[in-house]
Amino acid sequence: QVQLVESGGGSVQAGGSLSLSCAVSPYTFCRFVMSWFRQPPGQEREFVSGLSFDGRTNYADSVKGRFAISRDNAKNTIDLQMNSLKPEDTAMYYCKAVNRGIGSRYCGPAGKDYWGKGTLVTISS
Repeated sequence: QVQLVESGGGSVQAGGSLSLSCAVSPYTFCRFVMSWFRQPPGQEREFVSGLSFDGRTNYADSVKGRFAISRDNAKNTIDLQMNSLKPEDTAMYYCKAVNRGIGSRYCGPAGKDYWGKGTLVTISS
């Protein structure tokens, strides 16, 4: 069964940094497209950054140049380094995986998406 567990959230002042991590299981054998989303208080969930299984990345305009997504194969995690944080970055951050490979017992059905429960990031001015 696919499981995503986020960690690393917290409270920092504007201009500071945080590093989020999404532990993915199983990951080694799955062709997942991974992404981070966030949901600010009282707002809709929005895309932050994505990482394909072949290493391509993309970012929302609001975080370009400040955030960096990466994969740690040794830890089976997808990490999001967040620098120069702003109060408007305050949100619950969620990890998402979409199976772009064939369906399997370990990776789930082809095309299915999975979400973690989120980790809270609070940026004070």
